Amino acid sequence: MLTNVCLKETEELYATPILQQTAFWSEVKTSLGANALAINFTFQKSDLFPRLDNQSHIKSDLLVILQQVNRNHSVAYVPYGPEIEPADEFQGIFLEELSESLRSLLPANCIHIRYDLCWESYWARDKDHFDESGIWRGEPESHSQEFRFNFSTHNWNFKKAHSNILPANTIYLDLTKDKEMLLQKMKPKTRYNIRLAQRRGVTVRSVGMEGIDIWYELYTETATRNHLLLNDVKYFRAVLDARAENSSSPASVNLLIAEYEGKPLAAMFLVITGNRGSYLYGASSSLHRNLMATYALQWEAIMRSQQAGCTEYDMFGISPTPNPEHPLYGLYKFKSGFGGNIYHSLGCWDYPFNKEAYTLFRASELRSQGYHLS
Repeated sequence: MLTNVCLKETEELYATPILQQTAFWSEVKTSLGANALAINFTFQKSDLFPRLDNQSHIKSDLLVILQQVNRNHSVAYVPYGPEIEPADEFQGIFLEELSESLRSLLPANCIHIRYDLCWESYWARDKDHFDESGIWRGEPESHSQEFRFNFSTHNWNFKKAHSNILPANTIYLDLTKDKEMLLQKMKPKTRYNIRLAQRRGVTVRSVGMEGIDIWYELYTETATRNHLLLNDVKYFRAVLDARAENSSSPASVNLLIAEYEGKPLAAMFLVITGNRGSYLYGASSSLHRNLMATYALQWEAIMRSQQAGCTEYDMFGISPTPNPEHPLYGLYKFKSGFGGNIYHSLGCWDYPFNKEAYTLFRASELRSQGYHLS
């Protein structure tokens, strides 16, 4: 099925709308001390898409981030990859063969590969997993997920990770619509709040590294208010500083700040890759919340993405269902108001190489769970 699995330079990673699979993201992670690998592979179309009677081959690739977990062991992490999404019945066998092919390219002490899959969840396409109001019920228990994912594999080796690293649930906006249609598709309250912010004098500007301290102050306040893990400012400096213009898959980064009478009220990172704009990180002040600065900020990001030629906008992260008990429920309420389509992915799946070390790794993960950036 797979052939020509080999390493290449990260600058040669193919163009993709998936930010975390670009040469740009490789540069971000490398600057923070990670070891990044770019790997090419080739497959025959008919092996992954049974309805295609096609003997032609497709070349694809993936970005792998190596993370040292202790003195003796490392893990391989594939953020939102691979991009190629086979037909449901071939996903497990494809990923199994890819994992075995990658084994020789990874360090001998690698415990497992973790795929943070952005492939659509099987259960998001199953009518039985939605209630009478059309609300998704969520995925079944892990053992049921593992049974379905491993069904076509030889080794039955895939394990559902205890938690996802990157968001497994998001909202996509269709930017092929004009401005008025985008506004029309929003919930009335969201549309009202955007116009309210504009009427009350909230303005949005784009800044470079000179605005990083403003961002970090707002971010620190937000993380503290929502009981999130606080990441060092160097992480955000790396995202703002990375370029990758000479690569096959660069990105454009904008740090946007919403202000009222010169006072910063909200900020966000807008990253554009190919035809997609992504709301990567956001923060807001507790002051002047009645001015609806976050709505003005998001609308500006949407407009900038459209002006840059993007055809879609990724809101990047919501709770899987509208459950008020979920820590991301507030993001669900806010982001769903913009009228896009909710998308549920399969999330993190592990392929262990060293089962004993993997068992210990899973136990240590359970003890140190928390929301963090990757």
